[in-house]
Amino acid sequence: MSSKTLTLVAFAVAASAISASTAISLYIWGKFKGLEKSLNSTLQKCAAERQGRVRAQQALRKALAQPKSENLELTSYPMTPIGVVQSCFSTRNGTPRQPLLVPLARACLVFDASRVPPASLEGLGEYSHCWILYVFHLNTDLEKLWKEPSKSKFKAKVRVPRLKGERIGVFATRSPHRPCPIGLTVAKVEAVQGNMVLLSGVDLVDGTPVLDVKPYLPYCDSIQGAEVPEWVMVENKLTIASVSFAEGFFSTLDDCWGTAGKKSLYASTDELQSLIKQVLSWDIRSVSQRNRPHDSLVMIGNGKAFGNPSDIDENQDEETSVCRSDQGPTPSEHVIYHLILEGLDLSYRIDGDGNVIVEKVSISSEFPNELVAILGCETKPKPRKELNE
Repeated sequence: MSSKTLTLVAFAVAASAISASTAISLYIWGKFKGLEKSLNSTLQKCAAERQGRVRAQQALRKALAQPKSENLELTSYPMTPIGVVQSCFSTRNGTPRQPLLVPLARACLVFDASRVPPASLEGLGEYSHCWILYVFHLNTDLEKLWKEPSKSKFKAKVRVPRLKGERIGVFATRSPHRPCPIGLTVAKVEAVQGNMVLLSGVDLVDGTPVLDVKPYLPYCDSIQGAEVPEWVMVENKLTIASVSFAEGFFSTLDDCWGTAGKKSLYASTDELQSLIKQVLSWDIRSVSQRNRPHDSLVMIGNGKAFGNPSDIDENQDEETSVCRSDQGPTPSEHVIYHLILEGLDLSYRIDGDGNVIVEKVSISSEFPNELVAILGCETKPKPRKELNE
């Protein structure tokens, strides 16, 4: 084959290679342009959807913020609890009126794993304290307040224990009886375990639904120079002179601990004894019980109805254990009060000098049979008119 022929062949091969390379390049370029166009279309669609969502959210917020034309009432904001408190306070009766008053008061906040994954709690254990938003779920008017707000007729003024029952505006107090029954408290973070937070210094009753948890920030949450009314600073009106235990109390406590200790937040009866002292070092009685301890009408709340003693004065139509004495006024040291802690029913007296004597302990029941036997009375609901006679 001549050199001329070889040159032509080589040229033809080169031309073919160039043509193939060009064809491949053109194909790739075409695909690239197609992908670019598709990507741009997708981005535009996502941007349009995002703008639509933003506009919808803005419209929703605007609609929620505007009063209804028919009744001029604000629309409700639905909220679902994210967790529940397991507390040492079985009932409202005896639950501290404020946080951190009882350092040994323990609780376990258990989050709903379907709503709050454990990762949500990462980092919370690095804080010493946290804020807790919760619902006053044991308020007796809760259902009416939420379902029929126009018929709730909440009280604008409430009785204040430190003012010996004098009434003051609800927003100047921390009363649970509020138009929107949401509570705010602070507690010490002891540990974070999975979907649980162990707390101390709590003022929360067992079963309290929790709406939110936020870390306590001293640099902005602690306000230097904050002012409060003079009556708030008076501490001695609610303190007790001393707390002691009757002979034989500890042996009975040891017997009950075999049952109660299995589910307790405390490791021993010694810890529980310290808790009892801390709780009863404050006068947990209601205003009426403190002002009228010698009345012939003795009322003991069942915990479910009254709970916090401050509630009794506002809700005297609730179920109570009522006993009338036909022998005149009952001496104050003979009046038996009850406190439910860690599933144990503690009965105690307060003498005329303000000393607490814890007498008996038993596994709690809805109505303590010992109280019925001691006072010789019958446990049953009483209507308001009988309580006020």
